[in-house]
Amino acid sequence: MAGNSQEYISHHLTNLTYGKLPAGYVRENKDGTTTELTEATWTFAHGGAEASAMGFNAVHVDSLGWSFGLGALIMFLFWRMAKKATTGVPSGFLNFVEMIVEFIDNTVKESFHGRSALVAPLALTIFTWVFMMNFMDLIPVDVLPTLAMAVGIDYMKVVPSTDVNVTLGMAIFVFALMIFYSIKIKGIGGFVAELTLQPFSAKNPVVQAIFIPVNFFLEIVALIAKPISLGLRLFGNMYAGEMIFILIALMFSAGIALGLMAGVLQWAWAVFHILVITLQAFIFMMLTIVYLSMAHEDH
Repeated sequence: MAGNSQEYISHHLTNLTYGKLPAGYVRENKDGTTTELTEATWTFAHGGAEASAMGFNAVHVDSLGWSFGLGALIMFLFWRMAKKATTGVPSGFLNFVEMIVEFIDNTVKESFHGRSALVAPLALTIFTWVFMMNFMDLIPVDVLPTLAMAVGIDYMKVVPSTDVNVTLGMAIFVFALMIFYSIKIKGIGGFVAELTLQPFSAKNPVVQAIFIPVNFFLEIVALIAKPISLGLRLFGNMYAGEMIFILIALMFSAGIALGLMAGVLQWAWAVFHILVITLQAFIFMMLTIVYLSMAHEDH
């Protein structure tokens, strides 16, 4: 694990990255020596500098691994509970799962004004998946990275929602569904009209023609802002929460007094963070429902 505070923070904020380094890149080895690559090479990055040099030819292996792993865990748990479901009164974890399903089903009925068999399952998937990704932030920051280093993995970020690639990826998927349903429900003409004939309109065709580029600019900005704000909101809140946990963890090595204070702060922030991770999952789900409801509205 890194030595001083700056290295410690940088280490915890660096993803396990696999990508392509360009030919001629000079790598710094662990023993202090350097190696110049004679050809473009696919490899794991030794640090943030190498990850940056990989550019778009890079994959955050830890973010993808934890995302898919948590998704598989959710599917397994819901599959097990579905097999146990009966007509009787549920108990234990089954009761908890049914409460979540009923809550999300009621939320969709109240907020979604179209007709689609996809929205409720999608809302359930988004809420549980985002919540589980956020929940990883409650695991003490040094536990999993230290275990990873013990088996030779130098970097390990375990909270997928602190990776902007993950949050924007989910937001872009929601955006694609918005566009798909807007065109499916309203048709190409209706979708184009929605972008060009509002918010400003006029009965005079000449005046309306003048308004078209203005309307299009305003509507396209508002449309593109939806996925960007959806992804960045989740990322920003979770990244800030992770940073606070890292800063509190630094206090444990600063003496007994600060260590005791850090223990209290960590407990208090973890309790408050339970609300944050749940709220952020709910907001992401709720905005997805609202955006898809807007896409189904045919004026």
